[in-house]
Amino acid sequence: MQKIRNVAIIAHVDHGKTTLVDQILKQCGAFRETEDVAERVMDSGDLERERGITILSKNASIFYKEHRINIVDTPGHADFGGQVERILGTVDGVLLVVDAFEGPMAQTRFVTQKALELGLIPIVVINKIDRDGCNPSGTLNKVFDLFCDLNASDEQLDFGVVFASGRKGICRLNMNDPDTDLRPLMDMVLQRIPAPKGDFAGPPLLQIASLEYSSFLGRLAVGRIQSGVWKAGLSVAQSLPSGKFKNIRIQKILRYEGIALQPVETAGPGDIVLLSGLDFFDIGDTLSDINSPVSLPRIQLDPPTVSMLFTVNTSPLAGKGGGKYLTGNHLLERLERARMADPALRIEKTDGASAFNVSGRGVMHLTILIENMRREGYEFTIGSPQVIFESDENGNVLEPIELFKVEVPAEFSGAIIEELGRRKGEMLNMIQDDNNRVFLEYNVPSRGLMGIRSLLLSLSKGYAVSQSIFLEYQPHKGEIPSRTNGVLIAKDPGIASAYSLWKLEDRGIMIIPPGSEVYAGMIIGESNRDTDLIVNVIKTKQLTNIRAAGSDDNILLTPYLKMSLEECVTFINDDECVEVTPNILRIRKNELDEHRRKRNIL
Repeated sequence: MQKIRNVAIIAHVDHGKTTLVDQILKQCGAFRETEDVAERVMDSGDLERERGITILSKNASIFYKEHRINIVDTPGHADFGGQVERILGTVDGVLLVVDAFEGPMAQTRFVTQKALELGLIPIVVINKIDRDGCNPSGTLNKVFDLFCDLNASDEQLDFGVVFASGRKGICRLNMNDPDTDLRPLMDMVLQRIPAPKGDFAGPPLLQIASLEYSSFLGRLAVGRIQSGVWKAGLSVAQSLPSGKFKNIRIQKILRYEGIALQPVETAGPGDIVLLSGLDFFDIGDTLSDINSPVSLPRIQLDPPTVSMLFTVNTSPLAGKGGGKYLTGNHLLERLERARMADPALRIEKTDGASAFNVSGRGVMHLTILIENMRREGYEFTIGSPQVIFESDENGNVLEPIELFKVEVPAEFSGAIIEELGRRKGEMLNMIQDDNNRVFLEYNVPSRGLMGIRSLLLSLSKGYAVSQSIFLEYQPHKGEIPSRTNGVLIAKDPGIASAYSLWKLEDRGIMIIPPGSEVYAGMIIGESNRDTDLIVNVIKTKQLTNIRAAGSDDNILLTPYLKMSLEECVTFINDDECVEVTPNILRIRKNELDEHRRKRNIL
């Protein structure tokens, strides 16, 4: 038992922790010398590689000086905080990776707070010391201030520090020392991170903290053994959310060797294992001795803050977007699978048989789910994101407030401040550095942050760097204006012609290209005015046999605005929705009929 160390790597998004894990795995012999290893090997999902972020926590293990070190790579974005909260319970310490240039960011505070609350021992890695303009010593001072602000214990304040470059695979204990490989960091893990506690002779005990899926074995429960020796064929009692117990038999026990899963004969306290043989389980279930079953406290997660309505696609083009799964039963089954994999999601049936209210930690949390479903062949419709309100004991409405930080060149700060003020933001701090950059810190309602990142990039010509994190629930801040412009709505079904789109350019910005199939009620652009406008986009040029100089117009279309899924979701108002198919995204009115829409307004 003394030869095991369990450590999680936590950081703000894009501070380099997955790249650092790559180098640790390579230098500790997790790969053969001739093996072709992809960059950011722990980011195995397509979306993770495309976006350069970690979405799901991953496990790996290495051997160093006769010790097995289990490494857990965690997400860095606040919307996936539910992954961090439950996985930290399986480790005894954390490597907190902080960018030497940017310093502690919003998500750094979140993950650090969770780790300190659980009493985990931290090691601080000041990363990217090879970056121009970085300030490692200043970053270290800010990390210490952060620990003090989060009421860290004396033992946690006495944290170890390593200065590193994950990209180059080097580190040093002091900035004046010469570069070495990552052995000083691994030595510090063995010295400072405590060995896991547990009794080999005790009854079996494990709490399920995560899950993985194998094409051969099905769903696998992931957890850390707290007590007892576990073998294949072991019978244990599984605690259910209802409070009852169910006897099950463990079929196989697997463990990570490097990044590969390997079956093992036995495992003991401190081992992070994957178990097959559970027909049905929830994250937080306890597996214990069948003679004296126990149920550990279930994992507590922060509540969701945003919800969206998922419904069956009812548009005239339903089934023509390449989707394989179109029915309400398909949708429910996939959402239930998502909920079992991610306890931070909440799924509720609404009045309709094929409509489900899905709640999560933020817009990105939900759009990642939507994008995954879309790539798996699901076709459905999603409504506009709605903030989840709470009530206090006096019946007053409370809404989620987020801490929002923006870094922007000083010349654009006025427009940014004006926009955040319009969205009911409350300024907490404003600092201008020697490089003429302004750092703004605000408390902003979650409602006010819908679609703000793309707008800030537009206002700052692409220079704004922003991040946010859930802070608390506060009294309702009043009305916040949504999208002020109306939309251009197709009048008739057909094929959008270049001629019609060209004639409509002075009415607004197009969001579809010529040749797109449209239907009545489909949104084809954003209007220049604050009212919706119904337009004919299928009209073609009248052809005649008369040819004269100047009679033919030269059609030069302005490039259309191609919106991503996140942009579509934050663009729509409450009476609009997004039609999601594997091949195309369409935006439409909830009510396609023009006359019914007018009656609803009246």
